[in-house]
Amino acid sequence: MSADAHLPVLLHSAVDALAVEQRVDGTFVDATFGRGGHSRLILARLGPRGRVIAIDRDPEAVAAAREIRDPRLTAVGARFSEFQETLATLHANAVDGVLFDLGVSSPQLDDPQRGFSFRFDAPLDMRMDWTRGPSAGEWLAHAGEADIREVLSSYGEERFAKQIAKAIVAARRSRPLRTTRELAALVAATVRTRESGQDPATRAFQAVRIYVNQELEELSLALPQALAALNPRGRLAVVSFHSLEDRIVKNFMRAAARPALPERLPVRARDLPVPMLRVLGRPVRPSAEEVVANPRARSAVLRVAARLG
Repeated sequence: MSADAHLPVLLHSAVDALAVEQRVDGTFVDATFGRGGHSRLILARLGPRGRVIAIDRDPEAVAAAREIRDPRLTAVGARFSEFQETLATLHANAVDGVLFDLGVSSPQLDDPQRGFSFRFDAPLDMRMDWTRGPSAGEWLAHAGEADIREVLSSYGEERFAKQIAKAIVAARRSRPLRTTRELAALVAATVRTRESGQDPATRAFQAVRIYVNQELEELSLALPQALAALNPRGRLAVVSFHSLEDRIVKNFMRAAARPALPERLPVRARDLPVPMLRVLGRPVRPSAEEVVANPRARSAVLRVAARLG
């Protein structure tokens, strides 16, 4: 797949937020390489002694990163939760910027064999790293009805979670769900009403994908590790695509931007500890033109913060 096959949402806004030009010989982490849009733009702004560490859990993304012939780029296959361990292995414990572009990428959605999209009939996989953990189909074949209902409700905000979970368990008594079309058809037959313009299976697919990849848990583990790795005035930039992700990012940044106060002890204003982060500006959203060019951009939010101290 060519480098131009996937143009990240808020590409320039996200890279601008890292302020690469202020540290052209610094080290920056692209924690979600995808197909390299962010990494390439960072490299274009870096000096000859700068460095980009590209991380992705998807083996195809790591392979694409390793095709870039630039000695300033190091590509690593790892999960978000392995962030600090990955940097330590590369002797890069202190960095000048970290960028997360969350969710599933267009190359993953557009490859039928990955099983992320109900637009194709493909194996029900949905794993970002197909070498680790159960696939979506394997999980749905064995999970309890209550567990399926909880995942659909919590991760997909699906108001028909109970009915869908019951239908999945009933259907697998005769034959497990094996393909994306089978799951999409089951949901469509169960959900009789839906928002205008939205496929009935949208929320269910989102929920199962998030659960199978443990996306929210991985994000929650990665953010404090990224903060700990930042140099003073280093930037943290996160692009999220739905409310569950954005809530985690917003709450993390807000908490880190407040002084850590001792419980039940009075503290004078001048003795307040310095917070770890400063939130920079308001959340950035795509322009109307970008949304027209890429409908997936409509829900994107970019949040930026700088390390203090």
